[in-house]
Parts: sequence; structure tokens; C-alpha cells
Amino acid sequence: MFRHAGENGARIFDAVQVKSIVFEDETQVPEGEPNLAPGRPVAATYLIKETKETGQIAFDYVIDASGRIGILSTKYMKNRRYNQGLKNVANWGYWKGCGKYAPGTTRENSPFFEALFKIDESGWAWFIPLHDGTNSVGIVINQKLATQKKQELGLDSAAFYHESLKLAPSVLALIGEGKFTTNVKSASDYSYSASSYAFPNARIVGDAGAFIDPYFSSGVHLALTSGLSAATTICASIRGDCDEATAADWHSSKFADAYTRFLLVVLSAYKQIRHQEDPVLSDFDEDNFDRAFAFFRPIIQGTADAHNNKLSQDELNKTLEFCAYAFEPVTTSDEDREKAMDAAMKEAADGTGYHPDLSPEQLKAVKHIRARKMMRTEDTINMNSFGTDAIAGYVPNVVKGALGLKKQVAVVNANAVPMPPATVDLRLWLLLYDDDENVDLLHS
Repeated sequence: MFRHAGENGARIFDAVQVKSIVFEDETQVPEGEPNLAPGRPVAATYLIKETKETGQIAFDYVIDASGRIGILSTKYMKNRRYNQGLKNVANWGYWKGCGKYAPGTTRENSPFFEALFKIDESGWAWFIPLHDGTNSVGIVINQKLATQKKQELGLDSAAFYHESLKLAPSVLALIGEGKFTTNVKSASDYSYSASSYAFPNARIVGDAGAFIDPYFSSGVHLALTSGLSAATTICASIRGDCDEATAADWHSSKFADAYTRFLLVVLSAYKQIRHQEDPVLSDFDEDNFDRAFAFFRPIIQGTADAHNNKLSQDELNKTLEFCAYAFEPVTTSDEDREKAMDAAMKEAADGTGYHPDLSPEQLKAVKHIRARKMMRTEDTINMNSFGTDAIAGYVPNVVKGALGLKKQVAVVNANAVPMPPATVDLRLWLLLYDDDENVDLLHS
């Protein structure tokens, strides 16, 4: 992507490190307090790695894509926060001569993921085939548990990696007679986010702002979503679609919403992997987290207090339990899946509708389908829904040559079906209005 930007006219500077940002009208806050508006950024000082030459470059806008360093968030805004519930360590290496997942099927040689068997905390393994016939095989385990286990067993990282693979029997079967060809590599994956991802003339994107977990390659999704949001809002400000403060706030909200939606997906997956401990979410009581769960409350509760805008731990647990069905393995026949799909379109949203003619496996499939629909997992991990989300009365105008923001158009029609919230699958929303009496199926 870096090279592609250069090919399309951007001035690119390789092996050049940004050391600091220069601000006009710089603001000061008490020691230890976040500074969400540190001033107007106007220049950056840099260091050329090869020559050790330093210099300064001026700009109108700065987009912080500095990865986990997150220079704006950590050095100036000081608003990064960590989620202890997703503090994991990954160990991985590369194997040759392994087997293939699902040979002879349409999913042959697809990546495979497996929850670690009989482990005390969250843990999973991956088996990912690469283009040259090599396979990336790794494990992800809660860091505290990994440290404890290594000390108890007296193992170094390499030995712990191979020992942990024994907890993933399906991955071991795929490895088969394969040969380990590299050293064990390790990385700590600390989940973090921030209270804001922008201020006037500055945007934060990708890992510089937030990181969730390796699960589902969420970092790629957040990087692309926040990158497009930064471009959209800067163009909107330059074109005069809105003022710069509004554009910055829009980006911050968009990034926060994307982070929270994907966090829901990852937490729901971990809820399925581990049942004995709830994730630590004390850091996530801010407005964007509540917005993301606003639609899930009536689904889980049947009825909800619309005036209570804060999400309780009990509500969160119920929501994650419901959404965890999206990640349960379902091994039904084509006929069973078709029957389950038909039932899912008719029943109560929590999957508990009365269906005496469905087998337990079919009912499991119903809950799986319903959970995936509620979570919009497909929209969460692709870009198709980017232009549909309204924030502060603006929606993206994703048109070549006219990228920016535009006012949301409200259609006033008493008989019209209202537009759904951003977190709702349109097909599901239409189910709420599928008969003359306008019966709310979510409360059936």
C-alpha cells in the first residue's frame, strides 16, 4: 500500500522516522490527564535512518499511521487505555509437508482455527497455508496463564509452543508428518483503544489508535476502515461539506464504532472458546460501546428500559452468550440448513421460538444463523457497509472524485419503513414490518 501510494503521486519517504510533532497554540493539561486537543499540528521533525540527518516537514493535516507506537495518542493526547481481558501472547512458526484442511471439498486448503483443549483461559491455534506450500502454525494464549504454565513446566518459548500444540489435536492432525522449519517467533498482543481518534487537522488510523486481537485479522479491518474514514473526513473539510471540528469528530466516532463492533465479534468468539471466565470490560462504558449494543438489548431482554443508556455487566454477558452462537460449529446437512434458515427467519430473535419439528442440531443451526444476522459479522469484516453509517447527521459520500461527507436525508413518510440503526441487518429489520399489524417479532 505504501508503494502503491507512491505510484499514484504521493511523496513517500522510506526509512524515515517521525520524532515529534510541532503544534501551534499548544495547550497544557495537568500531569497525568489526557489532552484531547493538544493544539493545531503544523509540522513534524524527522530522522533519516541511513544518514542520521534530521529535519522538519510542514503540513496542513497529519494522519498518524505509526502503528503501536501511536505517537499522537501516546505522546501528546495520552489517552490510550488497555483491556486486560484481551492481554494475550502469540507463539508461531512455519511448517512444510503438512496436510490440507477439508481435501476434496470447496473449502480445501482453507485456513483452520481451533480452540485449545482443556486450557484454563482463552486460547486458540491457527493453521494457515501460505503461497509457497509452507504453513503458518501458531497459538494464542492469555499472557498471564502462558507465563504461569512456562514456569510450572520449566519450558522455554520453543518447548512451550510445541507442548501447547498438543492441546490442538485437529491442528496436530493437519501438521501430520510435517517438518518445523524455523525458530519459534513470539509477540505480545495487548488490546487497547483510546477515548478519541482525532482533533482538528489530525487523524489517527490503524494500530496507532486501537488494537483488538489477531482473531479474524481485525487489525487489517480497522486499518482500512479508519484509513478510509480519515481520507473521507479530510476531503469533507477541504471541500466544505462540514467544518473541520465536525469532520474530526465524525472520524473519531467512526473509528470508535468500528473498533467496538469488531470487539463484539472477537469477544463473542472468545466467549465460545472459554465459558468459565467473562472478559474484563470495565474500560468500555463509554458512549460508543453503548451505541453498539443499543440494538442488542431488546433482542436479549425481550423488553428493555429505553431510558437506561448504560450497558450493565449482566446485559453484556447475555449479549455475548447470544452472539457466541455465531461461532459454534454447525455440521448440518444441506436439508437441515435450509430448514434452519427458514425457521430462523420466522422465530424469536434469541433462538428460543417454539419449533417442535426441529431436531436439536437444527435448533443449534437456527441460533447460529440468528446470531450471525444480529451481529452483522459479514458487514463487520468487509467494507461494503462503510457508506451506510450515519454519524451526527452525516453519511460518507464514497464517490470517485467527490469523496467526503453529505447530510443524511430523512424521508418523512408515515407509512414507510424507518431506516435501521447501523448495527442492524436490513433483512432482519424488514422482518419487524412484515405484516399489517406491524408486530415486533423481537418481542414475540
